[in-house]
Amino acid sequence: MKDQLIPLNLLPIGGFAKVKELISEGSARRRMLDLGLISDTRVESLRRSPSGDPIAYEIRGTVIALRSEEASKILVEAIER
Repeated sequence: MKDQLIPLNLLPIGGFAKVKELISEGSARRRMLDLGLISDTRVESLRRSPSGDPIAYEIRGTVIALRSEEASKILVEAIER
């Protein structure tokens, strides 16, 4: 998967990735940047809620839940642990 960008919501649980691009705009983009989702930030997919959405991610030492709709606008590159 190296060098292939995927939406964050498709990252498998337990997987690691680096943020490469945000495709959201306006206040949604500002929120993602405020959460620390800037280029090369390391993200770990931790767990899904019982209903499957949202998904919990560890970003810069903080656990954040993002809906699939939001996470699909964050393009990442999968990396090894």
